[in-house]
Amino acid sequence: MATVTIPARQRAAVKEGSGHGSKAPVRDVAVEQPGPGQILVQIAWSGLCSSDKSLIHDEWGPLGVAMQPQTHGIAGHEGIGRVVALGPGVAEGGQWKLGDRAGIKWITNVCRTCHFCKQVYQGGEVLCLHQTNSGFSAAGTFQEYCVTSANYATHIPDTVSDEEAGPIMCGGVTAYNACKRSKVRSGEYIVLIGAGGGLGHLGVQYAKALGMRVIAVDGGSAKRDLCLKLGAEHYLDFADTPDMAKAVAELTDGLGAHGVVVFAAVAAGYAVAPSLTRSGGTIVAIGLPGDPKVLAGAPPVMLALKQLSIVGSVVGTQQDVDEALAFTARDLVHPILTKAITGRSF
Repeated sequence: MATVTIPARQRAAVKEGSGHGSKAPVRDVAVEQPGPGQILVQIAWSGLCSSDKSLIHDEWGPLGVAMQPQTHGIAGHEGIGRVVALGPGVAEGGQWKLGDRAGIKWITNVCRTCHFCKQVYQGGEVLCLHQTNSGFSAAGTFQEYCVTSANYATHIPDTVSDEEAGPIMCGGVTAYNACKRSKVRSGEYIVLIGAGGGLGHLGVQYAKALGMRVIAVDGGSAKRDLCLKLGAEHYLDFADTPDMAKAVAELTDGLGAHGVVVFAAVAAGYAVAPSLTRSGGTIVAIGLPGDPKVLAGAPPVMLALKQLSIVGSVVGTQQDVDEALAFTARDLVHPILTKAITGRSF
């Protein structure tokens, strides 16, 4: 790749205001230069995650989670582009060269030295005590040029397009890792609550590709058609299924699902999940309600007698991202995209 002329200024969507009235209009801002161990990526496409919306609108304020000043108000963590500049020391490491396609994720860097980072066999890097996060504690991908860590950026396979790779940086790997953390094996039943949404439609595809028998839960005929088309074995509409536990039991030999993933960020999904899970099964919490009173759990008697496991899951490791991308490279999983090109606001 020939040397790229990097401008001093660029367009970026910058958060203005607070609360539900806040917006992110496009503004003229400086282009940051990569420091030691960093690369500068010219963003071609960026996905819009529901987490970006939550951060921009301060929906997680009650949980004590808000965009940090060092983001300069720039959200975004599903960015794909080409490397246009290498910070000091990067060229010598041989990880990146100019023109390489790079993906920027929710986690932009980890310390690799804390207690959790050393637990690689458990995917502990996701729990790093000193991690930085795109659009939360570092300027995100809603800009034309974005600095990120050379060690943590993702190489994009040649057979995966920029626009499909973007959502896999967060939504895809989140759905994939949730399926893995459910501990559901090939041939076993998994219930996906919110299966027709942004994360859910990816979850249906990953679960199917992993050999799981998918029971999709969502609302409406459009979601029904989508989930069945993507590989769900059964679809249950919450609006016309008065006894969801009974319906799931009837589909699973009277025992319930081996695992349940709650993609929908609603209290009702977490309330019903334990009753859909068979004894010894696992419930995976993915959807993040802004109300701290919403709990993922069950009465202690049910937890004890059914020996249920309730686990949380957030994004995934670098290896998880590579694995998630490989499903798209193999034509097994594809995000459904709504593309928008804008010069005014995000």
